[in-house]
Amino acid sequence: MPSTLVGPCEFREEIRKSRFITLASPITSPADAQAFIEQNSDLSATHNCWAWKLGAQYRSTDDGEPGGTAGRPILAAIEAQDFDQVVVLVIRWYGGIQLGTGGLARAYGGGANKCLQQAERLPLINRVTLSFDCSFSELALVKLRLGELHGLVQSETFTAIGVELLIALGLEQVETFQRQLSDISRGRIVLHHKDV
Repeated sequence: MPSTLVGPCEFREEIRKSRFITLASPITSPADAQAFIEQNSDLSATHNCWAWKLGAQYRSTDDGEPGGTAGRPILAAIEAQDFDQVVVLVIRWYGGIQLGTGGLARAYGGGANKCLQQAERLPLINRVTLSFDCSFSELALVKLRLGELHGLVQSETFTAIGVELLIALGLEQVETFQRQLSDISRGRIVLHHKDV
């Protein structure tokens, strides 16, 4: 069963005088991943290589290391341990000794593996995709109730009369959420199942 992280984690090691710090964190959107990378990258470091995975979406970068020696091994470590909704950033300070392409791949992938292995896991709920419309005044309360049920907002589209939301919610939470939406909107908001 896929898992995400309970919270941020870190792993540090030195390999042939190069210092590596691996940071990992749970994410719920590509914007979360980008924000984590921007907040934690060290501009004084030689390289800030990263990868993230969010369902079928994923991205990685080698940040100046030879192609395929950093981002892909980090992504492979995420996938090998059945993680999802996770971002991993590996920061390297070059120590003067060349590691070679194999050594770089082992260093980046290995750091990501060790960081994720020691992290506390949170099993991911199998979610269904639903859509509904709500008014602007209902939006904050709707999002609060959705968060309490560990649901995710996949997209929100603002219209002239309100907001169209696309969400992902655990199957066993759908009935509860529909009741809450009915209470909030006096029965006007209705959930629609989406085939994705």
